[in-house]
Amino acid sequence: MSSHSVLPPEIAPGALDEATAARVEQLIEEEEGAQHRFTGWLRWVALLVALAMALFHLWAAYDIVPTTTLRFVHVGFALVLGFLLFPVANRFRNRLMPWDYALIASGLYVVWYLIAGGDDLLDSYVFPEPMDLVVGWALVVLVLEVTRRSTGWVMPVVSLCFLAYAFFGNHLPPPWRHQGYDATRLIPHVTITLDGIFGPAVDVSSSIIILFTIYGAILQASGAGKFFVDFSFAATGGKAASAGRTVVLSSFLLGGPSGSGVATTVTLGTVAWPMMKRVGYRADDAGGLLAAGGLGAIISPPVLGAAAFLIAEYLKISYLEVLRMAAVPTCLYYASLLFMVELDQRRIGALGRVEEAMPVDSAWALTKKYGFHFSSLLAIIIFMIWGFSPTMSVLYAMGVAIVLSFLTRASALWPMKLVETLASGAVQSVGIAATCACAGIIVGVITLTGLGLKFSEIAIQAAGGSLLVTALYTALIVWVVGLAVPVTASYIICAVVAAPALIKLGVPDYAAHMFVFYYAVLSEVSPPTALSPFAAAAITGAGPYRTTLQAWKYTLPAFILPFVFVTDPEGIALLLGSKPGLTGVDIGWQIFLAAAGLAALAAACQGFLRVAMAGWERVAMAVAGLMMIFPALVDGIFGAGTVPVPHVLGILLALALVGWQWKGKAPPAAVA
Repeated sequence: MSSHSVLPPEIAPGALDEATAARVEQLIEEEEGAQHRFTGWLRWVALLVALAMALFHLWAAYDIVPTTTLRFVHVGFALVLGFLLFPVANRFRNRLMPWDYALIASGLYVVWYLIAGGDDLLDSYVFPEPMDLVVGWALVVLVLEVTRRSTGWVMPVVSLCFLAYAFFGNHLPPPWRHQGYDATRLIPHVTITLDGIFGPAVDVSSSIIILFTIYGAILQASGAGKFFVDFSFAATGGKAASAGRTVVLSSFLLGGPSGSGVATTVTLGTVAWPMMKRVGYRADDAGGLLAAGGLGAIISPPVLGAAAFLIAEYLKISYLEVLRMAAVPTCLYYASLLFMVELDQRRIGALGRVEEAMPVDSAWALTKKYGFHFSSLLAIIIFMIWGFSPTMSVLYAMGVAIVLSFLTRASALWPMKLVETLASGAVQSVGIAATCACAGIIVGVITLTGLGLKFSEIAIQAAGGSLLVTALYTALIVWVVGLAVPVTASYIICAVVAAPALIKLGVPDYAAHMFVFYYAVLSEVSPPTALSPFAAAAITGAGPYRTTLQAWKYTLPAFILPFVFVTDPEGIALLLGSKPGLTGVDIGWQIFLAAAGLAALAAACQGFLRVAMAGWERVAMAVAGLMMIFPALVDGIFGAGTVPVPHVLGILLALALVGWQWKGKAPPAAVA
């Protein structure tokens, strides 16, 4: 839309050398799509179209717009902006080609046809007119192409495989066989009804997700991101010895409003890497921690990732309920990172190191001047607690953020800056809208063919009816799907295909969906789509795959936690779920066990506690951590009652190992 860099605005000019900046921009574009950087009249056209999209959705949030019209127009804007801003190939970048004009015109016609058809079109999908099929095929092709341009080849190819399954599934062997569907039955189901492209995913994208992307753009433009980074460094003393703690704190503060793993990783890396290098972090260790911090952006309230809004839609609960369920796992995730960081500092002998402080203002001075940005972490939640819907809450929170931006000259959102910010928020939503529409093709095929029910039965039979094995299969499926498609698409697919198997085995629906969500997020640090570790590696200069392995080390203890939701009847306490007889004391006990278990697993992964751990110590500490986190799992393996009170034994074993460490050699001397 413009000629400026795609790097996050918190990165100071000159913070990265030219080659590194180019590599980082390439990785960000792999996640968000490579856009034209128009100048002249094309820039203004793109700006006005994006602004129109933002204003339409803001108006739709305030006034009543029929749901079908909202979804049709939302996809229409995504098609127009997608073909306007994303080139068909890199060699055509910054040039609007004749086929782009044709695709934009086709997108406009398809949306006009759908809106003009109204209820009559929806009612006639069983016996479609020939033109209905032509428009339907055109819509499928347009959605696949705009998704390819904005997110890559994988998602369209997966969608085409599902379409092939719908057409030719009658030739497959049982249990995958179905009756087979021709275009007259399939295309209207996918393109006209509200079970396909315009299904729940696009509903959430058009009514909530785009509002949050606009809100995030407002926060970034008003300087909230820069404040959170500066505040984190000031709060931890601005010392290199505190670099790891700074990464954990700033990733939490940045992640909440951002929701983007790669952008958060890059923003943190440019500032924190020099300090981490000075204190003794290896490049791959530092990159792994930065990527793990960036990953927290997708699981941190109040925004979370786009998939969190879909959880609320599928479960028919309020978004506030989703935030409540995510609160404890998010805190435990960052606690796990903090455990890792503290052990890092012990391992490299950094505790008590004398290091000059970075030239930063005090935390209190920054808070007095820019503390109003903290409202971004609270405003939406406060409005929802007051009883407003998520849509109205984010709308009012935008108004609060805009008004508060005028408290300082640098953060003020004057009219032209506000226009560009609203347009930027709309552009950021194009990839999500395209992904949701493309995922709708897959979901439409699944609902029409009954693949979701078939898959549940197959998974349960393959697992022999075991909940633990079914959970392992589900995690593996979600992880593999997540390697190929973005988090949002991975959740949409697996929520329909994999989650029902867990629910059939007695897992509460909200626990099953949160399990799928967290494992979809885990795929973000798994090659070949590990964009956050790759971006961190570009900044630190480490090998991308070594950095990815280190990111796994930092995130693995926390991502063992979702198994508690589904394998332990008491585990739903970590989601603050309700269960007869579950008291506040029970919830507190489960949180303590999880935190203690994660600390033990962190020590086992790092191979360090007070001093370096021997191999047998690491194994024993890992066993202690698992016994604390998964007492029901231990009972399931050895038989209920075979191992007396597993979590108590885990606590005793961990304490014994800690005592053994303190009795051993002295810790490494701090480096002066």
